[in-house]
Amino acid sequence: MQAIQSKLETYIHRYLELWDFYGVIQIKKKNEVLFENAYRYSNIEFEIKNDISSRFSIASISKQFTAFAVMLLYDNGQLNMDNPANLYLPDDMKINESITVHHLLSHTSGLYNFYNFENDFFSGYNRMDYSKNDFFQRYINKNPKTLPGMEYDYNNSNYNLLAWIIENVSGEKYEDFIRKNIFLPLNMMDSNIDDGCKIIKNKSCNYVKDFDTIIKSPYHNEKFSIGAGAIVSNCDNLYKWYTCLRDRKIISQKAYNRFFNKNKNNYCYGLEYHHVYGTTRYSHGGDHLGVSTYMQNYFEEDICIIILSNNEAINQYRLGNAISAILHNIDVEMPIRFEESFLSKSELEKYCGTYLKDKIQIGLINGKLYFVRFSGNLHIEIYPIGNGRFVRRYFDQVDPYLIIENKNGEMTFFGYVKA
Repeated sequence: MQAIQSKLETYIHRYLELWDFYGVIQIKKKNEVLFENAYRYSNIEFEIKNDISSRFSIASISKQFTAFAVMLLYDNGQLNMDNPANLYLPDDMKINESITVHHLLSHTSGLYNFYNFENDFFSGYNRMDYSKNDFFQRYINKNPKTLPGMEYDYNNSNYNLLAWIIENVSGEKYEDFIRKNIFLPLNMMDSNIDDGCKIIKNKSCNYVKDFDTIIKSPYHNEKFSIGAGAIVSNCDNLYKWYTCLRDRKIISQKAYNRFFNKNKNNYCYGLEYHHVYGTTRYSHGGDHLGVSTYMQNYFEEDICIIILSNNEAINQYRLGNAISAILHNIDVEMPIRFEESFLSKSELEKYCGTYLKDKIQIGLINGKLYFVRFSGNLHIEIYPIGNGRFVRRYFDQVDPYLIIENKNGEMTFFGYVKA
């Protein structure tokens, strides 16, 4: 065990030499801490550092709590996953009648996915005052793109709708239902639902990079995330949640069997399933503005890996998977940065321009290339690594951006043609 701990420490130390990580990492096996540390700032303005009890936005890790709440209603005989979701939605929020609760839980509803560049959700709408009905009518109440059950498409709308189902069926606010039925029974007293307004003590602030400067994460109204995200927690509480799932507490075995059942694309209900290293892994990550989180659960081996971050420097999936490999005695290569290719000013300039107005722009500023977001309010430095491939300067990017010419000789980025 000491040898594994030494390898973990060496790898993590090397990784964090490359990337300016703000957050915490905790690795436990059979209730023994193999690695645990906190890094950098919870609040830069007041020079408050993160510690292992700091609370973080966990982003899409929240989905498993929403799914678990649905299973509680199932156990109580208040809904059936194979029934149409419309049976449990409010009268003014009906969707296609062929979509079941199961389709929402498994991301196979076929609903329109508004998480794309064309829509103004990220660049504007989610900064506005929250209206559940207007949000539903504007972004969710659209004809399905595919037939329900046919394809997997990870879509936050599914879990927004599930939160509204929980409220409609239980007669309680989503946050009250989660607190009463999950947080309190598990003594998760440091967990909460962030509605963007309430004061949450010891919660780390979220940061991003603009040019080479750390800034506060662009504002968004967290109410739009409820059901799909918005939960705040810490390592201690998430480990309690891990033991709940490991020991199959609170809900019935029948409900757990359904909860953990693998559907399309290895997605269960709010968790991903993979068979790796000869054992079973359930995991989920979370990404949002200034948030990078990942949690891996190996119940058979009693291993829990938690990565919580309040900035965007790391690739939590690469780091988490490397940690898993080390724990399973697999050799991993030490992390490195992509090597930068030299391009002249004129060569860099050919990539510059507007690919999607107010949303995707490439600019050359002081000899450096920037991916410009949010109508020019966020500048993400990228650098070339060869053959039209680019990566972010301050983020561990696994899959490079491709800025390449199409068959007509037009420059394209994310599939959009430069104007």
